[in-house]
Amino acid sequence: MKQEERGNVVPFAPKDARENTTEPAESAEAIELVDTHTHLNDEKFADDVPDAVARARAAGVTRCINMGDTLESSKKAVELAHAYEGLFAGVGIHPEEARELTADDDAQLAKWAEDEKVVCIGEIGLDYYWVKDEPMRELQRKIFIHQLDLARQLHLPVCIHDRDAHADTLAILKKEGQGIPTVLHCYSGSVEMAREFLKIGCYLGTDGPLTFKNASKLLNVIREMPLDRLLVETDAPYMAPVPMRGRRNEPAFVRFIAEKVAELRSMTLADVARATTTNAEAIYPRLRRAEKR
Repeated sequence: MKQEERGNVVPFAPKDARENTTEPAESAEAIELVDTHTHLNDEKFADDVPDAVARARAAGVTRCINMGDTLESSKKAVELAHAYEGLFAGVGIHPEEARELTADDDAQLAKWAEDEKVVCIGEIGLDYYWVKDEPMRELQRKIFIHQLDLARQLHLPVCIHDRDAHADTLAILKKEGQGIPTVLHCYSGSVEMAREFLKIGCYLGTDGPLTFKNASKLLNVIREMPLDRLLVETDAPYMAPVPMRGRRNEPAFVRFIAEKVAELRSMTLADVARATTTNAEAIYPRLRRAEKR
């Protein structure tokens, strides 16, 4: 996509784009959803960000948070936030991209944090699924702690990536993350582990895997957890939900996640949308302030 100038805001969804969408058929007018974790800053969206945000709006998705995983992708997330109404950014270093951070890196993250459209430090955390080497895992833990400290200094929430590292993530948050509003994105642990994260005040994000056939453990988490700690997200372009599996994921598909939550909790889609939007505004206050400007 050709980059828009910072001062030229592109509407989140042109009205005429709604007429051409083939996404969820139920009227979007009755609901408002927030995709709290997506990656329109990924190269897979390089050619069609305008179309993707238009389809999202047509599906009732009024706001999206693009998460950074490197400084480069964080920069892109911030640029998109200023090019499109309804887009916001997280900035940070993903565990798979972990490296020693310099004073200049910290300064750049701090500068972005001053921007009202940057809602959190993220995504940060631990990934033991892809990283088996213990020295690299130790580096992940070090950079995770470093960015938690940075978030505390900058008075921002954090968005956590935790894959096959639940015990270490919990231990680090208990010791180093006290007082920092925290989201566990794409939660994949047990009901018991979810209870431990909830005890320390975390919110849990759920996305495509909730709709997969092998999701029995996650189904129980979503049924049992407090509704006021639940967020819906896509993690696009990855892990498209049923019935869109096999396609590139995108923010419009967060509606399918919300529909699954509604089914599991015997709620209406409108009630799930209302609750998860309220939760998103609670954990990420800049979402609410920006919309009121």
